[in-house]
Amino acid sequence: MGALREKEKGDWRQLCCEEKKALYRASFCQTFAEFQHPTGQWKFFFGWWFIVVSFGFWCQIFYHFYVYEPLPMSLSKPYQKAQLRRMLELRVNPIDGISSKWDYDYERWK
Repeated sequence: MGALREKEKGDWRQLCCEEKKALYRASFCQTFAEFQHPTGQWKFFFGWWFIVVSFGFWCQIFYHFYVYEPLPMSLSKPYQKAQLRRMLELRVNPIDGISSKWDYDYERWK
């Protein structure tokens, strides 16, 4: 390498292509194309990301079936419909509330 370094100080037109490449390799670790080439490391990160997300998904499923209590009956659709019907029968908030939007003559929404 010492002789090549001495040639480097002289005229570069006298160096062959292989010598120029060897000098470049001695000064720099990678070529421009090599350091811009994708490494495939993104696959590793996406793999771990999918593992973490799927673990969180399965934890949520476990909590839903085994940890949390069932929803109260008042959140079911039939119960909510019955509650709405009862509010209309009692004419709750007739000025600007839900009863003001109900047509009591034709039994439908205005």
